[in-house]
This record gives sequence, C-alpha cells and structure tokens, in this order.
Amino acid sequence: MSAFFATCPKGLEYLLRDELVALGAEDVREALAGVHFAGTLATAYRACLWSRLASRVLMPLAEFDAATDDALYAGVQAIDWSKHLASRATLAVDANSAQSKLTHSQFIAQRVKDAVVDQFRQRDGSRPDVDTEEPDVRINLRLRRDRATVSLDLSGAPLHRRGWRELQGEAPLKENLAAAMLLRARWPEVYAEGGALLDPMCGSGTLLIEGAWMAADVAPGLHREYYGFLGWQQHDITLWRSLLDEARQRAETGLRGLRSCFFGSDADPRMVQTAKRNAQEAGVSGFLTLDKHDATHVAPPPGYTRGVVITNPPYGERLGDRAEMPRLYRALGEALRERFAGWRAAVLAGDAELGHAIPLRAEKKYALYNGALETVLLVFELHARSETPREAKPLSEGAQMLRNRLEKNLRHLRKRLEREGIACWRAYDQDLPEYAAAIDVYGQDDGGLWLHIQEYRAPADIPAETARHRLREIVRVAGEVLGVPRERIALKTRERGKGGSKYGQFDQRGEFIEVAEGGLHFLVNLTDYLDTGLFLDHRLVRAKVRELAKGRRFLNLFAYTATASVYAADGGAQDTTSVDLSATYLDWASRNLALNGFTGVKHRLMQADAMSFLQRDRERYGLIYVDPPTFSNSKRAEDFDVQRDHVELLLACAGRLAPEGVIVFSNNFRRFKLDRDALDERFSIEDWSAPSIPFDFTRRADIHGCWILRLNARESPWGGTVNHVRNQGKR
Repeated sequence: MSAFFATCPKGLEYLLRDELVALGAEDVREALAGVHFAGTLATAYRACLWSRLASRVLMPLAEFDAATDDALYAGVQAIDWSKHLASRATLAVDANSAQSKLTHSQFIAQRVKDAVVDQFRQRDGSRPDVDTEEPDVRINLRLRRDRATVSLDLSGAPLHRRGWRELQGEAPLKENLAAAMLLRARWPEVYAEGGALLDPMCGSGTLLIEGAWMAADVAPGLHREYYGFLGWQQHDITLWRSLLDEARQRAETGLRGLRSCFFGSDADPRMVQTAKRNAQEAGVSGFLTLDKHDATHVAPPPGYTRGVVITNPPYGERLGDRAEMPRLYRALGEALRERFAGWRAAVLAGDAELGHAIPLRAEKKYALYNGALETVLLVFELHARSETPREAKPLSEGAQMLRNRLEKNLRHLRKRLEREGIACWRAYDQDLPEYAAAIDVYGQDDGGLWLHIQEYRAPADIPAETARHRLREIVRVAGEVLGVPRERIALKTRERGKGGSKYGQFDQRGEFIEVAEGGLHFLVNLTDYLDTGLFLDHRLVRAKVRELAKGRRFLNLFAYTATASVYAADGGAQDTTSVDLSATYLDWASRNLALNGFTGVKHRLMQADAMSFLQRDRERYGLIYVDPPTFSNSKRAEDFDVQRDHVELLLACAGRLAPEGVIVFSNNFRRFKLDRDALDERFSIEDWSAPSIPFDFTRRADIHGCWILRLNARESPWGGTVNHVRNQGKR
C-alpha cells in the first residue's frame, strides 16, 4: 500500500472522497482542495483514468523541513532519483509555497531541478533535460509553513483535460467542475429514471459531453494520450494496458446503450458549431441535439416530462455587462418555473447576488470554484405552480401560543445576533412545557438557514400521539416563523421502549453543511448523529480558548470535531494537538481544520484515550482544553464518569502544563460538582460558568459548567502522575 494525494478545486473534496472510495481507495480523508488516500499502484492508475473530479494525482516521496534553499536542496537530493527517471529522461517541476520563508515558486522549482540534475551528474556525468510540456516525470513540490512535500505527479497534466476539447469558448468551464455540477444535480439518478439533460447556454458543450460520458460509463481519461507515469521508471505497462482495455470495453458497452437525451442551445451560432465539433471529438455527437436560440426561449424537448436543466450562465466578469446579468438570471428562472414542472435545475451563479435574482427557492446551495472565481451552485426542484394555493390548516390554540413565543424570541434576539455576527444560535428551548423541544438555527455565509429540532422527554402522563402531534406543530411553526422549508429542518425524536425514552435510529446521509461562527467555518451534520458537530452552548468557551491561545501550545482532550482547536489556531497558538478515541470524529476534525487553512505537522490529530495519552505524552502545553463526556463505556477503554474521575483527569493535565499554563475545563453534566477540596491545593480555580453561557441559552443557565484552572505559584508544573487508563469519548 502506498499513500497518494488527489488535488481538486475547493468545494469538490467530499464528492472526490466518495468517488475514490468507489474506485477502491482506502484510508480516504479530505484536506483543503484535495483528498488523501492509500492503495496499490492499480488504485492510483484507476484514479488517473476514472476520476471525474480530481485535478492531479500525486504520489508523495519525501517530507522534510525546508526553511532555507540549502535545506530544500539537501532534502530533494536525499531522494534516490534513479528509481524514478532515467538519466537521459526529461523532467519538469511544479512548486507552490504558503506561509514559508521561501516564497518565490520559480526559484523553489529551480532549486528542486538543480538537486535532481546534480545527483545524476555527480553519479555518472549524465543529466536529465527539462521539458515543461510533456516531461517523462513531473515533480511536485509543496511548501507549507517551511515543511516541504516532494511528490511525483502521476497525472502529468491536469486531469480535467479529457482529450476531446478542440475548441473552447471565451470562458470555458473545467470538466471536473462540470462533473461536480452534474453529480450535485443527481444527473446519474435522473438518467437512470429516463430523464433528459438540457443546457440552454451550452457554450462549447462541456456539461452535455460530460453528462453523456457519465451516463455511458466512459472513463474521463480514456482519450488522453499523456500521463505523468508513462515515463516513470516504475511504470507497470502491463497493468496499465489491462486497465485501458477494461475501460474501452465499458465505454463500448455504455455508448451502445446510450439514449439520445442530451439537448443544448446557445444564442451564439459560433458556440453551437464549437459544441458540435467537440461532441464529435468526444464520440457522442449522435446523442446530442444542438440548436441556436436564446436561453429565455428554452422549453422541454418533445417527449420528456422530467430531466435536469443545467447551465453555467455568464457572470458579467467574463461576458457582457454586469448590470445586465440579474435580468438574464431572472428571465431564466421564470422560464424554468413556467415550463419545467417536474424537472430539476442546477445553475452555477457567479455569486450570491446573481443567485438571488433567480425567482426560485433553491433546494441546495454549494460553494464551488471556477478557477480562482468563487461561485455558487444552486439546485432547484421545479414544482407546478398552483392556481389556487392550498390554504394552511389553522393552528391550534397551543400552536398559536408557540408561534407567539417564537416570534417574541426572534424579536428579542435578532438585533444582538446581527450586531455580533452570530449565525448559529438557539431560538427556543422548551419555553412552553407543552412543546418540549429545543430549536437551533444554523446559518450559512450565503444567508441560507437550517433548523435542528431536538425533542425532549415528554412527561409520562402525556399520550404518545399527543406528543407526536405537538412535535409536528413545532416543525410547522418553526419553519413558518423562521422562513425555513421542511427539507432544511432536521428533527431528532425520542421513542419509548425498554429502559425509558431514548433517541431512535438516525439517518445515515453523510451530508454535511458548512456554517460560520466567530469568523471561522465548520462542518455540521444535522441528521446522522445525536449531536451536530458544533455545540452551540460552548460558543463563548471557544472564544475564551481563542483569547488564551496566543503564543501557547494547545492540547484539546476529548476533541470531538476539534472546533476548539480551530479557535486556538486562529488565536495564534504555536501548534495544536487534538485527541479523541473516535476515528470518525478525528476525520471530521481534520476537515474542520483544513476548511480554515490549518494543516500540516503543526496541527496533530491523535486517536487515543485521553488518560492513556496523558500517561504516554511527554510534551508540555500552555493551554489545555478538557471537555469530557458525562459518562462513556467504550469497549476500547475503561469506563469514564466525569463526576467520579474529573480530579484524576485534571491532575494528569497538570503534569502536562508548561509554566504559566492554563486549563479550561467544561462539561454538560447538570448535577456536576467540582471537587475543590481535592483540587485547591494544586490549582487556583476560577468558576467561569456564568460568563460562559451565551445570551440565547439563558433559559438553561445550567446547560454546562466551565472552570479556568492555573497552577498555584508554589506548585511545580511537572507534578502529577497517571495511575490507570480512563475512557475517551464525548457526551
């Protein structure tokens, strides 16, 4: 097994992760603008041949510190390059740098090239030549925070270059971004159900050709003649030919059965001709119908009552006058609404403002990057317009009281939420005993809202049907008052069974949304777990961690999704270490860190039991954050009880503190009592519970406790022992 890294445009990481898993990759995990994975050489070849989303596939060779050009040169020379290219072969070097002392990418690339060439010259007097277009071996050097990663670029040229594009328009859409749009619009599913694909502003035909290849099971790399591994010394030509033969057979089978259900048009006749020539090169011209007409005159093709309308309209930055763009988007939206009931639509808008010009409510919104330009993909379900809107059933007296209370809460909170820039907050917390639930709002940068409604245990004397009816009323009222459609409301319900009331089975959608808090971004999952990945009541605790983190090494125990680590890194921590026993949460944590640009060796993720880690670790930390579960009984560690075990845990943390270090300790056990008698001798303790409760949680001021602990002046920071292992987990 070898390690690989597939790069992709930002916003495509999760789609690429799923694609690589389907291709047989193992240990798959996202990073910023790419995905790490492991596998055999066949796995890497398949990624190059079959990935519709990746930009490049890199095989790391070495990683080392490179704060100076001499260190960079020495690190590259330490690699035995004779294993990778012949002495008379050609090479090219791509380099990029961020947050490092070496900043000039061209100089960095030159030093890497010199190190490789000098190694060959010193060995036998020969030397490889440079070929920047199609070298035998392409080397990739990535420098982040003075840490260099040297990789072979197995793709050689960007994988979005499929090999069919003879001509392109003024602002071409990259093929891997087109593939992402099609997947987000669920085109494979719609095609399987007999639907059509239509692009009313088709340009050079990228979306239609990519959609046809996707439906026909044509490998996106099948038409490429050049890959970076073809001149590599360890290239397995027999393996590669077998994969190509398999791909050709699948393409032949798929194209024989492909339906002629692809329709495109453009107002520019030259672009229609360009699309036709590109379709011929791609081998799908017989399946496409291409015409010249304006996008506002688009209509469903005869015989099709469902399908996907997908398009990449001009943004104003590339074509036409920006002032005219909202009118175009509005007209397109009206045409979709009037003529395409029963279809889906996906529009890549240049920005949120242009997206808002479309007079339709988007079911989903995704941030995607078209080159360096940030765009928003809007996905719509197009429903027939009702001539006589159905009159909503009147609210019951209790539901009207709930509505009044929620509206009052909203009026009370709104100004402060806007003033402090808070996008994720609690709107309701069992304010009325009859309506026992908590309603949390999760806001996105584009203004979109999601609701997370969590049912509390109903009194035993309340009939189950009454409780269910009230819960349905909560969902309706919350959606109406906060303006959130039902598909954006996640509901967690309790069921009665042996052992009392408990939460039932959760969905397993694997769907994450990106939300904002404190100028940072986090991924939350509203459906798959009891908790969402972001504890809203700890908002001020996280802010306190950021305040205390500057210049300190940071340790996050029971790290969960590492939101506190992101805050610490943003606050200027020297480095962060996040410890949790769950591989699922650590994977989630790595995404949160990468989403905010915190990657590399300075941000460690450790899968371990907290007490075991404290026993083994010998590092010292200036700030330790401890937020343990109330109770956990994982099979991989001893039982943990926060009331029983918190003294031992905090004393063990003291043993890892640097001089002047600080511990921030919190937990959500409402009956928790800090054992000051056992801790006062070692620590000075500040009860920070009251200041740590956000204003939108004041109805439940006991929702968590928080304490700030510092070593007493007479205590050595190196004291404290760990006698036995305790469990790791999260409430």
